[in-house]
Amino acid sequence: MNYTAELKKAVRHFLPAEFTVTNWEALEPYFKNLQERPVETPEDLEKWLADMSELESVISEDACWRQIRMTCDTENKMLEEAFTYFCLEIQPKIQPYADQLNRKLVENPLTKELDGKKYFTYLRSVRKNISLFREHNIPLQAELSVMAQQFGVISGKMTVTINGQEYTLQQASKFLENSDRSLREEAYRKIQERRLQDKDTLNELYSGLIAKRQQVAVNAGFANYRDYKFEELGRFDYNKEDCFRFHDAVRESVLPLVTLINERKKKKLGLDILRPWDTDAEPAGTEPLHPFKSAPELIEKTIDAFTKLRPFFGDCLKTMRSMGRFDLESRKGKAPGGYNCPLAETGAPFIFMNASGQMGDLTTMVHEGGHAIHSFLAHPLELYAFKEYPMEIAEVASMSMELFSMEHWDLFFSDKNDLARARQHQLERVITIFPWIATIDKFQHWVYENPTHSLEERTAAWLEILGEFSSGTVDWSGLGEFRQFSWQRQLHLFEVPFYYIEYGIAQLGAIGLWMQFRQDKEKALDNYTAALRLGGTRTLPELYEAAGLKFRFTKEDIKKLMDFVSTELERN
Repeated sequence: MNYTAELKKAVRHFLPAEFTVTNWEALEPYFKNLQERPVETPEDLEKWLADMSELESVISEDACWRQIRMTCDTENKMLEEAFTYFCLEIQPKIQPYADQLNRKLVENPLTKELDGKKYFTYLRSVRKNISLFREHNIPLQAELSVMAQQFGVISGKMTVTINGQEYTLQQASKFLENSDRSLREEAYRKIQERRLQDKDTLNELYSGLIAKRQQVAVNAGFANYRDYKFEELGRFDYNKEDCFRFHDAVRESVLPLVTLINERKKKKLGLDILRPWDTDAEPAGTEPLHPFKSAPELIEKTIDAFTKLRPFFGDCLKTMRSMGRFDLESRKGKAPGGYNCPLAETGAPFIFMNASGQMGDLTTMVHEGGHAIHSFLAHPLELYAFKEYPMEIAEVASMSMELFSMEHWDLFFSDKNDLARARQHQLERVITIFPWIATIDKFQHWVYENPTHSLEERTAAWLEILGEFSSGTVDWSGLGEFRQFSWQRQLHLFEVPFYYIEYGIAQLGAIGLWMQFRQDKEKALDNYTAALRLGGTRTLPELYEAAGLKFRFTKEDIKKLMDFVSTELERN
């Protein structure tokens, strides 16, 4: 199968070529046009859908750039104000029109004549949006958009001083890989102590978010925000009980493997007791892994690795590089985390991360690179709505690429021992990430099932859930305060509530694809590509099926996949 990563700028047919989003007064005429335009023939409907898609793409790309620029520089007040202006002055005015256009679509008799398979998921989503729309939620949702971004503003200011030099928390985490145990402990304590300085601010922010989210849910007729959010996220193919079963399976089938990994780490380091600053460390005399020295080198080597898998994959990143779609290095004032942001009109996404030369940065880069490939593959689909794929398949795209790309990590590690260590690090991470996913997800269920909880109750619930998914092999004595606020480092809780179980579901899919890859590389990559190019035009089980996977996560399935990873880990 041949694909091209060459992007032709979309030719606008509805909005003027030079149009940019400035204010609502400039945008509203286009919404009025769509609202008032007669749609009486199949050709009318096709043109109407295309014009609405163009408008959605232009607005989406503008909103994304506002968020990208703000996260790249959280200290720039003009960038923050531009983002806030969109959230408070433009988006709230779009929503009533969007609801009217949704109703116009589903009520038109011609809609029933659309290709049922092609349009099924789109129309299902439209009907879901109609059922959830409440005009009095618009100001609340606008406030929530602005509030959620404050997490990045607060976190972006966090720095520590080690050996006389100032580091962001992301940069400082490299010391946790150092063979000097006293330096590791110093770095760990300084990072955690810096987080504690803002614990009350973050607690207050989270409490405010919870209260407003609960009100949105009640306004829409739901008992709690969890139930509302599951509906809003379009979780048509699994429910909260499936999540609870996932938690149980992780505790039973994955936690024992984490204990085994930690015991090996303890033995490797020659320690009697494993402390939290030891889990990423190397023994004395062993240098931490350094897969790259600069952001341009990381991009270049990732392009080479992707090209060896499929030339198209490398071409995607080359196109992004030529368009300036990377901001990779950590710096003060930059929001934490990493993401790939699809840009609906121009097609090439933007990758944002906080690299500091560590092994984890390589994993983040290939992860976000997998998302980028998904963006390119889905971009040719006719309508903006078709490119809105479920997060569960989006994370399969990224997590599979972490595993596929290992085939060519010799580009990052010329030493065979370092290469073996890097692969071991990745395979261990495939296993150890599951308990944290289960912890964060279960915590969110508790938080929104008990929205009026006190701070003391929140802390107690967090510690109980954290303990449930923690291996007893790490000694936390004397670190109780760090532990009780450790949830505050997870940006998803603040910015994208309930978006976390997707990582667990998708990791299972990624392991399944990697099993295929180990048997037949080309077939696996064909399946991967075939699923991603469908965008959101199929249901989640159908997208998994296109990738040669089953959409299920029973205890038996999870155990089988964990056994496979364990075998690969032993073989490495």
